[in-house]
Amino acid sequence: MYKKFEMELAGRTLRVDVGRVAKQANGAALMHYGETVVLSTATASDKPREGIDFFPLSVEYNEKLYAVGKIPGGFNKREGKASENAVLTCRVIDRPMRPLFPKDYRNDVTLENLVLSVDQDCAPELTAMLGSAIATAISDIPFDGPTASTQVGLVDGELVFNPTAAQRDVSDLALTVASTKEKVIMIEAGANEVPEDKMIEAIFAAHEINQKVIAFIEEIVAECGKPKHEYISFAVPEELFAEIQKIVPPQEMEEAVFTDDKQTREENIKVITAKLEEAFAENEEWLEKLPEAVYQYQKKVVRKMILKDHKRPDGRGIEEIRPLAAEVDLLPRVHGSAMFTRGQTQICTVTTLAPLSEAQRVDGLDESETSKRYMHHYNFPSYSVGETRPSRGPGRREIGHGALAERALVPVLPTEEEFPYAIRTVSETFESNGSTSQASVCASSMSLMAAGVPIKTAVAGISCGLVTGETDDDYLVLTDIQGLEDFFGDMDFKVAGTHEGITAIQMDIKIHGLTRPIIEEAIARTRKARLYIMDEVMCKAISEPRAEVGKYAPKIIQMSIDPMKIGDVVGQRGKTINAIIERTGVKIDITDDGSVSICGTEAEGMEKAKKMIATIVTDFEAGMVLEGDVVSIKEFGAFVEFAPGKEGMVHISKIAKHRINHVEDVLTLGDHVKVVCLGKDKMGRMSFSIKDVAE
Repeated sequence: MYKKFEMELAGRTLRVDVGRVAKQANGAALMHYGETVVLSTATASDKPREGIDFFPLSVEYNEKLYAVGKIPGGFNKREGKASENAVLTCRVIDRPMRPLFPKDYRNDVTLENLVLSVDQDCAPELTAMLGSAIATAISDIPFDGPTASTQVGLVDGELVFNPTAAQRDVSDLALTVASTKEKVIMIEAGANEVPEDKMIEAIFAAHEINQKVIAFIEEIVAECGKPKHEYISFAVPEELFAEIQKIVPPQEMEEAVFTDDKQTREENIKVITAKLEEAFAENEEWLEKLPEAVYQYQKKVVRKMILKDHKRPDGRGIEEIRPLAAEVDLLPRVHGSAMFTRGQTQICTVTTLAPLSEAQRVDGLDESETSKRYMHHYNFPSYSVGETRPSRGPGRREIGHGALAERALVPVLPTEEEFPYAIRTVSETFESNGSTSQASVCASSMSLMAAGVPIKTAVAGISCGLVTGETDDDYLVLTDIQGLEDFFGDMDFKVAGTHEGITAIQMDIKIHGLTRPIIEEAIARTRKARLYIMDEVMCKAISEPRAEVGKYAPKIIQMSIDPMKIGDVVGQRGKTINAIIERTGVKIDITDDGSVSICGTEAEGMEKAKKMIATIVTDFEAGMVLEGDVVSIKEFGAFVEFAPGKEGMVHISKIAKHRINHVEDVLTLGDHVKVVCLGKDKMGRMSFSIKDVAE
């Protein structure tokens, strides 16, 4: 039965249609926010997937260019693989939803979001987040929701909620907060050095709005919600735990995991697992559940060590950062390079500079973003964690980590006018044991400075973890978590920023939300840690951007010309500009407003190209002295080319101070000569002289 629900959200109408479309899905909501329309569905398999030890949740966000009245570019006029924005949206939908499904649930679940229409003032990403939460809440899929999400901007120092396109363009903050009825469950932010106290204010202002949305969703569930279905639990039997603890007492497990070397820890666990496999060789059912049981046992022991004994697996203090190292200029021929090491996490970032014409073109639903001048790419090869698997290109995790580091660094980049380059940084993970994304922020900041990119200030990132007990007051925040503390803990709270404030946040949690005291402590801890990293480590490797780009990097000269003269520089079918490029070995970019960028590695060629362009756009006046090459000889005179496509004629009487009978007596093709402009002749053409050039 079709039902419609409406509420006012940030000055616009949010409408949810239930029972109108997609009735065969377990749950479906046709979302309308302003004129943005997204179909969100939640579907689960009837039976659990065999042979897995995790909850198989898949989140999809399908962008259709018809939603903004576009046909896809290129030869294939059909949407292909998901765009980077679509991948990032899938991740931001997944993160608040995943912790609320039962941990022992093994049925496949797919949350699908189809973008049908886009109103630029009502973000389809936010609409899809709300739609997925509603579709799952009204379905029969086990889910401890609902959740709600709000976007926050900061315009002229004031918070704005679910900002419009115009507000997003001038906002100093792009924050998304997801909440349950009691707590904050997800934070994602990019910011222009927003102070910590302002960020906390924004987070909890969004949390308050989320409570109104949750109340609205609960009304929908009350009317349309299905009873949650029963499922087969894959929880580890208590009797198996009891037997494991008899064979491997907690003290033995604690000794196995208590080391700062990841490989040693893994070998210790292998020995324990082999011991248990031998003990349960006759019990096939328990053998199947043994890997999960050993994982849960490790988790229980590690959490108890940290929470009750304040004892970390590698012996560090609760706020202690692992050993740090930083260096620049590892690679001699690249434009900039730096390596940052934190414990067993090691990232090398390489910076490449190019003309602005090499900025990335963006073909998506956001009409305000058509190109990206700064690109950050992150790679995570299997050897970095001691594993072997074929490389299949970047996955969602790599794309997400790259985008997070990119978001952290954009606020400190120079403007195009200050530094007219396209910039690409690539972070290569050499070794991984916790928070490589934030190590890539540190390495990238140094690499940019080493390349001579005049960034405003250094940026550093760090991650905090969390272990919670039975009550909201029973918790411990950990600074600089390693992999084990991430796997067995409750939170990965990543914050990047400068001395002045935060530039990026990404919060992943495995529990049903965080209280305000936990968030405030995590933000305070990350500030203290990142200032230490910048002041004590990074600045000792490189304290400020180099004054010039390196010798192997392209150099750029900028000049401005009359926009009406652009056609003269380009020439018919590009003939003139291509001739300049061929003769000088440079790259030339010209914008519609007459801005010209000349890019090359040789100063001589760049200056030559600049002089040619200046000559082409010059309106010759009497007395002006020019240089050029003789390109044509006639009976009545010679033609001199000053720049590609720009020629002038010297009459035979103006070639030499004495009378000559033939032009060839004085000039030959290819001669380089200096001439002076005499003004216009009787036919209105510019006339030049060689003999009247002042000595």
